[in-house]
Amino acid sequence: MPLDLFLALAAFAFVSSITPGPNNLMLMASGANFGVLRTAPHMLGVGIGFTLMTMLVGLGVMRLLNAVPASYTVLKLISVGYLLYLAWKIASAAPLSKSDHAAQHAKPLTFLQAALFQWVNPKAWAMALTAVGAYSQVERPIISVLIVALVFGAINLPTVSLWTIAGAQLRRLLSDPAKLRGFNITAGLLLAASAVPILSDF
Repeated sequence: MPLDLFLALAAFAFVSSITPGPNNLMLMASGANFGVLRTAPHMLGVGIGFTLMTMLVGLGVMRLLNAVPASYTVLKLISVGYLLYLAWKIASAAPLSKSDHAAQHAKPLTFLQAALFQWVNPKAWAMALTAVGAYSQVERPIISVLIVALVFGAINLPTVSLWTIAGAQLRRLLSDPAKLRGFNITAGLLLAASAVPILSDF
Protein backbone atom coordinates (compact mmCIF):
# COMPACT_ATOMS: atom_id res chain seq x y z
CA MET A 1 0.00 0.00 0.00
CA PRO A 2 1.46 3.41 -0.99
CA LEU A 3 2.52 5.60 1.93
CA ASP A 4 0.09 8.40 1.11
CA LEU A 5 -2.81 5.95 1.00
CA PHE A 6 -1.66 4.36 4.27
CA LEU A 7 -1.50 7.75 6.01
CA ALA A 8 -4.94 8.66 4.68
CA LEU A 9 -6.27 5.34 6.03
CA ALA A 10 -4.69 5.99 9.44
CA ALA A 11 -6.22 9.47 9.58
CA PHE A 12 -9.65 8.10 8.65
CA ALA A 13 -9.34 5.33 11.25
CA PHE A 14 -8.43 7.85 13.94
CA VAL A 15 -11.18 10.36 13.18
CA SER A 16 -13.92 7.76 12.74
CA SER A 17 -12.86 5.83 15.85
CA ILE A 18 -12.58 8.78 18.25
CA THR A 19 -15.76 10.63 17.26
CA PRO A 20 -19.04 9.96 19.14
CA GLY A 21 -20.97 6.83 18.24
CA PRO A 22 -22.74 3.91 19.93
CA ASN A 23 -19.49 2.22 21.01
CA ASN A 24 -17.96 5.34 22.50
CA LEU A 25 -21.14 6.45 24.25
CA MET A 26 -21.60 2.99 25.77
CA LEU A 27 -17.96 2.86 26.89
CA MET A 28 -18.20 6.30 28.48
CA ALA A 29 -21.35 5.25 30.34
CA SER A 30 -19.69 2.00 31.40
CA GLY A 31 -16.59 3.86 32.58
CA ALA A 32 -18.75 6.21 34.64
CA ASN A 33 -20.72 3.36 36.19
CA PHE A 34 -18.12 0.59 36.54
CA GLY A 35 -14.66 2.13 36.11
CA VAL A 36 -11.89 1.35 33.61
CA LEU A 37 -10.81 -2.05 34.93
CA ARG A 38 -14.27 -3.64 34.85
CA THR A 39 -14.91 -2.11 31.42
CA ALA A 40 -11.66 -3.53 29.95
CA PRO A 41 -13.33 -6.65 28.43
CA HIS A 42 -15.89 -4.35 26.79
CA MET A 43 -13.08 -2.20 25.33
CA LEU A 44 -11.24 -5.25 24.01
CA GLY A 45 -14.45 -6.60 22.53
CA VAL A 46 -14.97 -3.36 20.63
CA GLY A 47 -11.38 -3.14 19.35
CA ILE A 48 -10.91 -6.80 18.39
CA GLY A 49 -14.52 -7.31 17.32
CA PHE A 50 -14.44 -4.35 14.93
CA THR A 51 -11.10 -5.42 13.49
CA LEU A 52 -12.47 -8.90 12.77
CA MET A 53 -15.67 -7.44 11.35
CA THR A 54 -13.73 -5.18 8.97
CA MET A 55 -11.69 -8.16 7.82
CA LEU A 56 -14.75 -10.33 7.18
CA VAL A 57 -16.65 -7.51 5.47
CA GLY A 58 -13.70 -6.96 3.16
CA LEU A 59 -13.24 -10.65 2.44
CA GLY A 60 -16.79 -11.49 1.46
CA VAL A 61 -19.69 -10.54 3.70
CA MET A 62 -20.57 -7.69 1.34
CA ARG A 63 -21.01 -10.17 -1.52
CA LEU A 64 -23.56 -12.06 0.56
CA LEU A 65 -25.44 -8.89 1.48
CA ASN A 66 -25.46 -7.71 -2.12
CA ALA A 67 -26.86 -11.07 -3.22
CA VAL A 68 -29.83 -10.64 -0.87
CA PRO A 69 -30.80 -6.93 -0.93
CA ALA A 70 -33.55 -7.43 1.66
CA SER A 71 -30.85 -8.31 4.19
CA TYR A 72 -29.92 -4.63 4.40
CA THR A 73 -33.40 -3.75 5.65
CA VAL A 74 -33.36 -6.61 8.14
CA LEU A 75 -29.94 -5.49 9.40
CA LYS A 76 -31.17 -1.92 9.84
CA LEU A 77 -34.25 -3.03 11.78
CA ILE A 78 -32.18 -5.26 14.06
CA SER A 79 -29.65 -2.45 14.57
CA VAL A 80 -32.30 0.12 15.50
CA GLY A 81 -34.10 -2.29 17.81
CA TYR A 82 -30.93 -3.28 19.66
CA LEU A 83 -29.66 0.30 19.91
CA LEU A 84 -32.96 1.42 21.43
CA TYR A 85 -32.86 -1.51 23.86
CA LEU A 86 -29.33 -0.59 24.96
CA ALA A 87 -30.32 3.09 25.22
CA TRP A 88 -33.20 2.15 27.53
CA LYS A 89 -30.92 -0.08 29.65
CA ILE A 90 -28.41 2.76 30.10
CA ALA A 91 -31.02 5.47 30.71
CA SER A 92 -32.94 3.37 33.25
CA ALA A 93 -29.83 2.21 35.15
CA ALA A 94 -30.38 3.42 38.69
CA PRO A 95 -27.38 4.51 40.78
CA LEU A 96 -26.73 1.73 43.26
CA SER A 97 -24.85 1.77 46.53
CA LYS A 98 -22.17 -0.83 47.21
CA SER A 99 -24.40 -2.36 49.86
CA ASP A 100 -27.25 -2.74 47.39
CA HIS A 101 -27.79 -6.40 46.43
CA ALA A 102 -28.46 -5.44 42.81
CA ALA A 103 -25.17 -3.51 42.64
CA GLN A 104 -23.25 -6.72 43.20
CA HIS A 105 -24.83 -8.22 40.07
CA ALA A 106 -24.57 -5.14 37.85
CA LYS A 107 -21.86 -5.54 35.22
CA PRO A 108 -20.69 -4.01 31.93
CA LEU A 109 -20.81 -5.78 28.58
CA THR A 110 -18.59 -8.83 28.26
CA PHE A 111 -15.91 -9.22 25.59
CA LEU A 112 -18.18 -11.43 23.46
CA GLN A 113 -21.21 -9.17 23.82
CA ALA A 114 -19.16 -6.13 22.75
CA ALA A 115 -17.62 -8.02 19.81
CA LEU A 116 -21.00 -9.25 18.59
CA PHE A 117 -22.49 -5.77 19.01
CA GLN A 118 -20.29 -4.55 16.15
CA TRP A 119 -22.48 -6.49 13.72
CA VAL A 120 -25.57 -4.46 14.65
CA ASN A 121 -23.74 -1.17 15.18
CA PRO A 122 -24.59 1.15 12.26
CA LYS A 123 -21.50 3.31 12.74
CA ALA A 124 -19.28 0.21 12.70
CA TRP A 125 -20.86 -0.89 9.41
CA ALA A 126 -20.39 2.58 7.91
CA MET A 127 -16.75 2.66 9.03
CA ALA A 128 -15.99 -0.86 7.77
CA LEU A 129 -17.70 -0.37 4.40
CA THR A 130 -16.07 3.02 3.82
CA ALA A 131 -12.62 1.80 4.83
CA VAL A 132 -12.76 -1.32 2.67
CA GLY A 133 -14.27 0.54 -0.27
CA ALA A 134 -11.90 3.48 -0.16
CA TYR A 135 -8.59 1.97 0.93
CA SER A 136 -8.47 -1.64 -0.30
CA GLN A 137 -6.70 -2.23 -3.61
CA VAL A 138 -8.13 -4.28 -6.46
CA GLU A 139 -4.74 -5.64 -7.49
CA ARG A 140 -4.03 -6.92 -3.95
CA PRO A 141 -7.46 -7.37 -2.37
CA ILE A 142 -6.65 -9.79 0.46
CA ILE A 143 -3.45 -8.10 1.61
CA SER A 144 -4.95 -4.62 1.41
CA VAL A 145 -8.08 -5.68 3.34
CA LEU A 146 -5.86 -7.16 6.05
CA ILE A 147 -3.86 -3.91 6.22
CA VAL A 148 -7.08 -1.89 6.53
CA ALA A 149 -8.34 -4.13 9.34
CA LEU A 150 -5.02 -4.11 11.21
CA VAL A 151 -4.65 -0.33 10.97
CA PHE A 152 -8.13 0.05 12.45
CA GLY A 153 -7.26 -2.48 15.14
CA ALA A 154 -4.12 -0.57 16.10
CA ILE A 155 -5.92 2.79 16.24
CA ASN A 156 -9.42 1.85 17.37
CA LEU A 157 -8.64 0.32 20.77
CA PRO A 158 -6.57 3.24 22.13
CA THR A 159 -9.10 5.81 20.92
CA VAL A 160 -12.18 4.07 22.32
CA SER A 161 -10.29 3.57 25.58
CA LEU A 162 -10.13 7.35 25.94
CA TRP A 163 -13.93 7.40 26.17
CA THR A 164 -13.86 4.83 28.98
CA ILE A 165 -11.21 6.84 30.83
CA ALA A 166 -13.26 10.01 30.35
CA GLY A 167 -16.29 8.22 31.78
CA ALA A 168 -14.27 7.01 34.75
CA GLN A 169 -13.06 10.57 35.42
CA LEU A 170 -16.65 11.76 35.28
CA ARG A 171 -17.45 9.17 37.93
CA ARG A 172 -15.85 11.41 40.55
CA LEU A 173 -18.12 14.26 39.55
CA LEU A 174 -21.12 11.93 39.48
CA SER A 175 -20.79 10.56 43.01
CA ASP A 176 -24.18 12.09 43.75
CA PRO A 177 -26.79 9.46 42.73
CA ALA A 178 -29.00 12.15 41.18
CA LYS A 179 -26.15 13.39 38.97
CA LEU A 180 -25.27 9.83 37.91
CA ARG A 181 -28.92 9.16 37.07
CA GLY A 182 -28.99 12.34 34.97
CA PHE A 183 -25.80 11.27 33.20
CA ASN A 184 -27.24 7.82 32.45
CA ILE A 185 -30.44 9.32 31.06
CA THR A 186 -28.46 11.74 28.88
CA ALA A 187 -26.18 8.95 27.61
CA GLY A 188 -29.22 6.78 26.87
CA LEU A 189 -30.91 9.58 24.92
CA LEU A 190 -27.75 10.26 22.92
CA LEU A 191 -27.45 6.56 22.08
CA ALA A 192 -31.10 6.48 20.99
CA ALA A 193 -30.49 9.58 18.86
CA SER A 194 -27.74 7.70 17.00
CA ALA A 195 -30.48 5.51 15.51
CA VAL A 196 -32.20 8.50 13.82
CA PRO A 197 -29.98 8.50 10.68
CA ILE A 198 -30.83 4.82 10.13
CA LEU A 199 -34.57 5.45 10.46
CA SER A 200 -34.35 8.34 8.01
CA ASP A 201 -33.27 5.90 5.28
CA PHE A 202 -36.59 4.02 5.40
